[in-house]
Amino acid sequence: MKCVVLVPDGAADYPQESLGGRTPLQAARTPAMDRLAAEGRNGMVATIPPGRPAGSDIGNLEILGYDSLVDYTGRAPLEAASMGVPLAKGATAFRCNLIHRDGDTLVDYSAGHITTAEGQELIRLLAGRLERDGVRLYPGVQYRHLLVLDDGPEQITTYPPHDIMGQSIAAHLPSGPGAARVRELMEAAAPILAAAPVNRARAAAGKLTANAIWLWGSGRALRLTPFAQRFTGRGGVISAVDLVRGIGVAAGMEIIEVPGATGYLDTNYRGKADRALEALARLDLVYVHVEAPDEAAHNGDTSAKIQALEDFDRHVVAPIVAGLANWPQRRVLLVPDHRTPLQLRTHSAEPVPVVLWGTGVAPDAVQRFDETAAAAGALTLARGRQLIELLMSHTVA
Repeated sequence: MKCVVLVPDGAADYPQESLGGRTPLQAARTPAMDRLAAEGRNGMVATIPPGRPAGSDIGNLEILGYDSLVDYTGRAPLEAASMGVPLAKGATAFRCNLIHRDGDTLVDYSAGHITTAEGQELIRLLAGRLERDGVRLYPGVQYRHLLVLDDGPEQITTYPPHDIMGQSIAAHLPSGPGAARVRELMEAAAPILAAAPVNRARAAAGKLTANAIWLWGSGRALRLTPFAQRFTGRGGVISAVDLVRGIGVAAGMEIIEVPGATGYLDTNYRGKADRALEALARLDLVYVHVEAPDEAAHNGDTSAKIQALEDFDRHVVAPIVAGLANWPQRRVLLVPDHRTPLQLRTHSAEPVPVVLWGTGVAPDAVQRFDETAAAAGALTLARGRQLIELLMSHTVA
């Protein structure tokens, strides 16, 4: 059996007044996803269990069959695994966002979607000035980077910056035992960034500057039971996002590189589909994650979210479904990792639509892939982590 998991990050939403009471999934033209729904088995599933924050770390762990109530240690350790950053005993990893602030207000969690080259230059500059007393900085992609404290706090309260745009920074600074050191690092970075050539050039071009860092998502090293020990066969992961790649690394799955994968609207959608189909020649399951719908929703951009959904449908879903015709035994699982409602501009924990399609799957009466239609489907699942077992089972009826 050849299996593909398709994850349009944050695709599920609420009805929008600007869309005549429809959700972006209902407003978008998505014939390939609708075909999966019409020929497959549909339902709603809680990818975010009670007691866990709504986010891609939790949602993707659950979709891959891991119990986030047991296995999860924090977002940053997943990204550390993806980046090949070792976490020794007692070390704490933090996600390090490059952000733009205006006084006490957090304006943009991505510093205007700063480029990877610019972001890495800034992180290298900070590393040269701040790396001391067990502090280590590692450049990542665009605004997403990593900071490790070799003897860092194990329990600390932090806030995702995309949850607090337009809100007070002072009211959301890290708190708890050991938080003072974390806040000091955030404060020390500001004057270094202010004088950076990258930021001077961005300001001259009328772009938002990366004038601060935001440390969040902390945790200790993650240990997962390898995918190959849980299921017969080999798996691979395609994603531009380090935390999703990190889950794959921790699960012993192959990380499949795709040139031009950015995690935004300009990502190489078709490249992800092509690489997924190529990988199926040697693998049994490929997990394809696309970040663009989530990023558009964080920006509150309805038209961009619809565009991201239509691009995902046209350039990822359609060619993958067509290519799977080469294998007599094949299945597709299509499910967002969580909702990212445009009104909230952040994640929410309500159930999301899911469809299972392919060999041995009995279809139901659902004809479209969206939040309302899926609720009438025949699939009933208590937890997101049951999805992978259903996908890998012999028959679904």
